[in-house]
Amino acid sequence: MAPKNKSKASGKDAAGDSKPKGAQTINVRHILCEKHSKKEEAAEKLRNGAKFDDVAREYSEDKARQGGSLGWKNREALLPEFGKVAFELEASTTANPKWAECKTTEGYHLVMVEGRK
Repeated sequence: MAPKNKSKASGKDAAGDSKPKGAQTINVRHILCEKHSKKEEAAEKLRNGAKFDDVAREYSEDKARQGGSLGWKNREALLPEFGKVAFELEASTTANPKWAECKTTEGYHLVMVEGRK
């Protein structure tokens, strides 16, 4: 499941004078690997044109391994490192994914975003 951030979750800008820019929620998928070498194998498959959901089924160690879908998440529902990477990605499709990598306390993630609101 999506890594949860255990800290405060206000979602409001501390200064109160500017609204957050960009998406407030994203439809996100990931591939979670405990070992760096396994993450590298999955990344190589993606670089060679494999579909993101197929690679997730094969490599992800998360219970969301059915294609890696975590569903719609706001920034507060994700670990900070994961959220920072995920919210910077543009939306793409599993057949032609635009993805990025990050490391969290859960392991190594390959992240893609299917939708933004």
